[in-house]
Amino acid sequence: MQNMSGGKTALGLDTNVGAMLCYLPVCAISLIYSIIVLVTEKNDRTMRFHAIQSLVLSAIYLVVVIALQVVGAGIAVATESAVLTGLFSLVFFAVVIAFIVAMIYGCVKGYQGQKFKFPVIGDMAEKWAG
Repeated sequence: MQNMSGGKTALGLDTNVGAMLCYLPVCAISLIYSIIVLVTEKNDRTMRFHAIQSLVLSAIYLVVVIALQVVGAGIAVATESAVLTGLFSLVFFAVVIAFIVAMIYGCVKGYQGQKFKFPVIGDMAEKWAG
């Protein structure tokens, strides 16, 4: 598939491939590439938007996962209930799956050259992109 926007990133990649890499949920590629984009792409608002949106989504995911782990461990220790521990494990699993689905959706939309916004964080990312 061709680059739909016709531009190149500072690293020489097509813009749509760069946008896709901002969301790629494999071995922290999205985090590393998004930080590189923020450092190198000073004038490309679209790339900065995708990088910021990906980083904010990852930060929210990290906070939610840590909070679930702390609350789940506290409830498991306090109640010694296998049922509650199992329920928190299911909630944790659902959050992980939702994050992966959101990141894959971002990969697809970024590769298609579409500038989409996740609810709430999309507006923040657009404002912060400059």
